[in-house]
Amino acid sequence: MPVVAAVAEWDNLMRRLNAAAPEAFTSDQRALNLMEGEWKDPGFGRHYTSSVDGRSLGRIPMIDLETALRAVRLAKSEAEQWSKVSLDQRKQRVTDCLAGLRKERELIALLLIWEIGKPYAQALTDIDRCISGVEWYVENIDRLLGAREPIGLISNIASWNYPMSVLMHAVLVQALAGNSIISKTPTDGGLYALTLAHAIARRCGLPVSLVSGSGGQLSEALVRNEHVDCLAFVGGKTNGGVIASSLYDDRKRYMLEMEGVNAYGVWQYSDWPALAAQLRKGFDYGKQRCTAYVRLVVQRELFPQFLQMYLSVLQSLQYGNPVMVEKESDPLPVLDFGPLINSKKVEELRVLYTEALGKGAVSLFEGVIAKNKVLPHQDISAYLPPAALLNIPRNTKLYHSEPFGPIDTVVVVDHLAELVSEMNLSNGSLVSSLACDEADTAKRVISELRGFKIGWNTIRSRGDREEVFGGIGQSWKGCFVGGRYLVEAVTQGAAGEKLFGNFPDYTQLPDEVMAKAAMQKAGAK
Repeated sequence: MPVVAAVAEWDNLMRRLNAAAPEAFTSDQRALNLMEGEWKDPGFGRHYTSSVDGRSLGRIPMIDLETALRAVRLAKSEAEQWSKVSLDQRKQRVTDCLAGLRKERELIALLLIWEIGKPYAQALTDIDRCISGVEWYVENIDRLLGAREPIGLISNIASWNYPMSVLMHAVLVQALAGNSIISKTPTDGGLYALTLAHAIARRCGLPVSLVSGSGGQLSEALVRNEHVDCLAFVGGKTNGGVIASSLYDDRKRYMLEMEGVNAYGVWQYSDWPALAAQLRKGFDYGKQRCTAYVRLVVQRELFPQFLQMYLSVLQSLQYGNPVMVEKESDPLPVLDFGPLINSKKVEELRVLYTEALGKGAVSLFEGVIAKNKVLPHQDISAYLPPAALLNIPRNTKLYHSEPFGPIDTVVVVDHLAELVSEMNLSNGSLVSSLACDEADTAKRVISELRGFKIGWNTIRSRGDREEVFGGIGQSWKGCFVGGRYLVEAVTQGAAGEKLFGNFPDYTQLPDEVMAKAAMQKAGAK
């Protein structure tokens, strides 16, 4: 009978976690908040469950607004002292932190499996991208920083899907640049992985704080607070839009990464094996990421060939319980994705899917959860097989929304203008791509696409290091980041400087950081 792999047994992981960061837990293993340089206050303890099989993982240490306001004030007080620490010392402390993260790499990855349902190999990649990305900044910070000065306290509010390569990566670069940091734990997942990572950072002398609580309740402390000098937000368009509105006339720095419908267009194209590999890779982690391509816009005369290729991709996907093995000693399974973040998300997607079908969409594919991919009698309410719909009506919510899950929508078009229109439906996206054999046609189409990063015969990703990242329209507000732009976003330069971004008073949109200039040609014929 299938079992949970011994290496991933939850009670054992909790023992390892408490041994690795005893200061971050009470005697009965309740997680604490990192405030005022100390681990304290277990909050009121919101129930915390795993999407893998519904088991309890403990309680999230939720604090109230008054406590959060105090934590922010004290985090701000660390900024002045930390800014006086020499750059060489900051580099050494960040480097020491990276060594600590590398030491706990396996444990953090195993925690992420249970906390956010991420398969083991993808969890390792999340950690490795954090470590290697920050290493690059340590190596290059002297030239990136120059004579610039830190701006003070940075507040980080990020989604649950990439706790290490997005949130922790940002925290360490911000500290390297001389700032103090306070971060909010995503309430849907990542508590334990981030607790361990922040415990390591604090031991290395980095001015980091980590608090848990309701985003709505703590917004006054973490967003509009006078002590917060910069806000970094990664999340949905609804919450991001509210934040953007509240900061519109504020001089506060901010980087707000929000959702958009990322589209992949197919026009006058023939290399189907290459496209199949890209689309297969795109299902990693069940498309629970901001750069997932969820809308496929296909030239009508190519649709039969596209469909043959596409269905084979969907049929080849491997999904199921990410800790289930035949024998305890077996290695963890290699999967494209496991459960989604929670059963609530699955229900939301089922409603969107059912509405589209009811209004005339055609089902191209509906996967099933194979019995041999989950444990007998386990809770599978957070599992959703891949699905695809053809030509969903415009009067459905799914037509205009990023599903943030393994549901694709396919649109068939007859004209180039129609292709562009269907790819641009969300008034801006983080990424877009076009599969096309003809260079002149590709360049013409790409010049009209409303994506920040454009791929030609290749997919694009968030990227890091020197590569610029931002957005167009509703997908991004504020400073652009990546390389020197990330460092500039959290530091002060000469008086009257213009930062690269799309927000009031700082706006500067040079051609070299826009998507059209970032078009990749590596995959073009």
